[in-house]
Amino acid sequence: MKGRKPCRRKLILGLKRKELAMTTQEATLHAYLSYADASRAIAWLEALGFVSAARQDGEGGQVVHAELRLGTAVVMIASADASYDVPTLNGLSTGAGLYLATPDVDDLFSRAVEAGGQSVLPPEDTEWGSRRARVLDLEGREWSFGSYRPGHP
Repeated sequence: MKGRKPCRRKLILGLKRKELAMTTQEATLHAYLSYADASRAIAWLEALGFVSAARQDGEGGQVVHAELRLGTAVVMIASADASYDVPTLNGLSTGAGLYLATPDVDDLFSRAVEAGGQSVLPPEDTEWGSRRARVLDLEGREWSFGSYRPGHP
């Protein structure tokens, strides 16, 4: 028909297929943290049981890039290139943090505190049937440990 606008159905279907493909691709999420004293942060993580998988040092003792692993968890660490603000503790949380799923919350919490982390929430059983704990690392970042595994039934 003359004067009729072309159907956008193909375009819309194409976008939906593309969106579907994006949701079915394997994706992983990894934390990247900058520390004023990255070497000290790495030592703290190693005390928790993390293993250094990669490390690139720069001039003056700066950590350009490091990767630490604990099971399938990976965290990337670098020396801060600026003075970044870290949220302060307000009650039992900073409002942002990392959650590390673990079968032994108590052991990980003990290691974290023994290595200089600040206890925020000692290990406890929750109403929903899991175990959890929370600490602040050496530079005040929030780390939560729990037996609940997000995305798993």
